[in-house]
This record gives sequence, structure tokens and C-alpha cells, in this order.
Amino acid sequence: MTTLKIGDKSPNFSGLDQNGISHNLADYNGKKLVVFFYPKASTPGCTAEACDLRDNYARFQAKNFALLGVSADSAKAQLKFIEKYDLPFPLLADEDKSVIQAFGVWGPKKFMGKEYDGIHRTTFVIDETGCIEEIISDVKTKAHTAQILK
Repeated sequence: MTTLKIGDKSPNFSGLDQNGISHNLADYNGKKLVVFFYPKASTPGCTAEACDLRDNYARFQAKNFALLGVSADSAKAQLKFIEKYDLPFPLLADEDKSVIQAFGVWGPKKFMGKEYDGIHRTTFVIDETGCIEEIISDVKTKAHTAQILK
């Protein structure tokens, strides 16, 4: 789906989180950054994925990782998702899909026989210098941490 490859420079994204705070690639220089794209806040698969990352958040921090979730949900929906599941990382409310499209994760999907455009659940691991270190397109929502922290 995405045309980005391992070794490419990450798109220089900028987006607002659930509290209206801006996040961009430069904010994470010197850290590894996990940018995980998910279809919709508070749905079963997205909740399982976010909670797996939440439950292992201290492990990510210990290895100098920052986490940033992205979906096309509103800031209000992202805030409710964070509050309901006590998520310790920011979620970008990318309603205009600028970050989603920069990473190339928007496109045709099939669900229950219907075809529509939506977000492909994909995770990018970006190294301390802003280069893509890993792309996970076959996300295991209940064991996503294990896919990232090998």
C-alpha cells in the first residue's frame, strides 16, 4: 500500500493531537518513534492494539521509543479513547488526512464484501535520525509490542 521503504527518510509530518498540541517529525530527533496508524478509535481491533502498546509503554520508554497514534478521528474522539483506556501516548486527530496520506496508508479496503477507502493499519518505526527502520503492515493487534520490540 505505502510506497515508503525501509531506509527512506520519514515524511516530515505535522499534526495536532487530542489536546490541540502540534507534533512533527523534528520533535522526536534523538528518539526512536513508533507511528501507528489505525482505522477508528474505540473499535475492537484498534482498542486491542492501543491497549497492548499501553501495557508495554514502560518497555518502550526504557528503549528510548516515543509512540504516536494516528487516525482520521476528531480530537474529541481521540481524547475519549485516551481517557477511556488510560492511554499514555498522544493520538493525532488527522481529520484532513495529511499525515495519513504522507505515509501512504489511505486507500481501498474490503470489509464484509464491501469495498471502500480507509486507513490501512500500518506501523512505522523511525530511527533517531528520521529514517524508516521498519514498516509493519500485518499488525497483530493483541501482540503488536512483540512485533516492534523484537
